[in-house]
Amino acid sequence: MKILVTGATGKLGTKVVNTLLQTVPADQLAVSVRNPEKAEDLRKRGVEVRQGDFDHPNTLDAAFSGIDRLLIISADGDNETRIRQHGNAVDAAKRAGVKFIAYTSLANARESKNFLAPTHKATEEMILATGIPYSFLRNNWYLENEVSTIQGVLAGAPWVTSAGSGKVGWAAQQDYADAAAAVLTGSGHENTTYELSGKLLTQEEFAAALGTVIGKQVPVQQVDDVAYGNIMKEAGVPDFVIPMLVEIQKGIREGTLEVESNDFEKLLGRPLTPIHEVLSQLVKA
Repeated sequence: MKILVTGATGKLGTKVVNTLLQTVPADQLAVSVRNPEKAEDLRKRGVEVRQGDFDHPNTLDAAFSGIDRLLIISADGDNETRIRQHGNAVDAAKRAGVKFIAYTSLANARESKNFLAPTHKATEEMILATGIPYSFLRNNWYLENEVSTIQGVLAGAPWVTSAGSGKVGWAAQQDYADAAAAVLTGSGHENTTYELSGKLLTQEEFAAALGTVIGKQVPVQQVDDVAYGNIMKEAGVPDFVIPMLVEIQKGIREGTLEVESNDFEKLLGRPLTPIHEVLSQLVKA
């Protein structure tokens, strides 16, 4: 059996590959990356490094050749770009005769009003249309996404948010990686959808957990979207990033990440890494 992971030099992809290497012989693992030079360390460990670019479908035919189980890690970019890129990957997987596709999706992707959801809804539908057995890994939100705000708090700023009382199922990126590896190497995951969500927390509850870790109260400053955008601009966030950050806050406020599930624990066979433990690691980093 040959497993391939796309985007394997990214933050999530790197963790997935490292987890797989704990149980899968290196010669049964391949990665598809845009720039093979960045995966040289994986090549040295015995992993087959293949060049594959979602913008150039001809490279994907070779990248996916002979692959049994494929993990498509969602790409970066706007929805239109990502849908096109994911479509190229899915089409190539079908041409290559891939037998199983796992895909990193988004919480409640098919019904969600989150601004990120159209990419994932479209990709899930494209995978379904191939008839290839699949597993949709509907990742909620990475704790690591909050690093910049945590850094601001450490520098003396309050926890600024326009998310109101919306809840998020934060979890460590490593837990998401471990779940993906479990699906790729386990049995019985054909035609499944997993809502991978941690314990649902409000911004105040998250800030309280952070306060416990750093040993001081973290004040929460709830603002509206306009004020949030202005504060981000004053903090030096690039202008092109600010609308996305505002939309993330809006999506949280509207409950798009408020998905309860124990799928995570079922896949991992263990509890999620405690939030205080992950926050401690992020604070030290």
